[in-house]
Amino acid sequence: MTAKRRNGAGRKVWPLAILGMVLVAAYALIPTDGARLEAAQPPTVSTPGGTKSFPGAIGWGASSAGGRGGKIIYVTTLADSGSGSFRACVMASGPRVCVFRVAGVIRFTTTPPVISEPYLTIAGQTAPGSGIVLAHAGAPVGRTPLVIKNTHDVVVRNIRVRADLPGGSRGSEDSITIEHATKVLVDHVSASWARDELINGYADNDYITVSNSIFAWGIPTHDKCALLASDPTDAQHFSFIGNLCAHNGDRMPDVNFPHGSCLEVVDNIFYNAQSRFAEVWELFGGTPVSFVGNSFIGGPNTTNLTVGIARDTSTSIGTPAVIYAWDNRFVGAFQDMNAEAEQALVNQPPCPLTINPASAVNAYTSVLKKAGAFPRDSIDDQAVYDVEHGSGRIGQPAPVMPAQTAGTPYPDADKDGMDDNWEVTIGANPRVPDAWGDANHNGVSNFDEFLAYRDKVLGL
Repeated sequence: MTAKRRNGAGRKVWPLAILGMVLVAAYALIPTDGARLEAAQPPTVSTPGGTKSFPGAIGWGASSAGGRGGKIIYVTTLADSGSGSFRACVMASGPRVCVFRVAGVIRFTTTPPVISEPYLTIAGQTAPGSGIVLAHAGAPVGRTPLVIKNTHDVVVRNIRVRADLPGGSRGSEDSITIEHATKVLVDHVSASWARDELINGYADNDYITVSNSIFAWGIPTHDKCALLASDPTDAQHFSFIGNLCAHNGDRMPDVNFPHGSCLEVVDNIFYNAQSRFAEVWELFGGTPVSFVGNSFIGGPNTTNLTVGIARDTSTSIGTPAVIYAWDNRFVGAFQDMNAEAEQALVNQPPCPLTINPASAVNAYTSVLKKAGAFPRDSIDDQAVYDVEHGSGRIGQPAPVMPAQTAGTPYPDADKDGMDDNWEVTIGANPRVPDAWGDANHNGVSNFDEFLAYRDKVLGL
């Protein structure tokens, strides 16, 4: 393997104040002699087939069926349980879609539900007002608010997970856990204040996408963004695309997959790591990973000892890791890669990418504009501001739940989950439940088209 290297000896270090003023244009200001390791060949792309979860779904999990064709189940209360609750919807059986007629914080006062029944779509973009937040009530029942376990075909979109109270067991307090599941797509979610990982893949998952999301402010001293694989035994397909990880000490992200996996980390922003940004491990046989179009950006907690992409061989078993790197940007006074990572670089991706990547410059702009749950709350607004201005710190400020706006749900006389006024515009009958019909004969179900409309209403 021969990778192109531009020697970093003359790399310019930008003072933080200057970086904050010019970060939007930072890529144009990176000196041409800045340290950079890049494969000799651009990535190959092969988009997986199958019906997409929704128009615009991407990555290895893009063909998750979710609740397509199933029941429309109203969520009408913010209560922990009972008729009309979020718990009742996610624990129901059969294909189903959770449609929200309320907005605000769903705070679990008992142990949070585990999503184990397959064929589920959580359509957070249907909520009025400021949208939906999942949280727990703190110790002793405080556990991971969103767990997808021993199941398949689950789509989660446009919700927030904000654990503002400490729970009873740090090791069981992620924001989101995906465990022993297949065909899962998590898109446009926002998570903060986990005492373990903000998002965690555990055991034998496969065909997973985490996209267009914001993961910020893990709780010190275990402030971690994304542990994409933990204790796997089989090869996995996993996409981490278009996300923002901000104000986490490390695991931005952590990749520890078996040999033979297809892992892509594409078009993300990683901001203000302390010890390491991305970590590549070999505990389960050597991770094969593609880093493409990402921005690794130093912040107030980043030092010259911080590493952008770190390969850790301290627990290596079997085959070494394989790292493909293309069009990544490293902004700030830290080490781009450690020597072990450089030794693992290859010229071709271990698997073709599932999408055509944007350039790192364009991905930076897109993530800051569109990542996370919409409408954005003050937490996400602050995370984006900090990236743009080089500001903010890990663990600051202390968790405080943002104010919520109830709003008014759209009219839906036939309870098919769609706005009656919008139904008229496509020729559907607002008095006939026809979520899975195709009133305008464009090949997209009425409900999928409605969700795309709701995305636009929210500013996506």
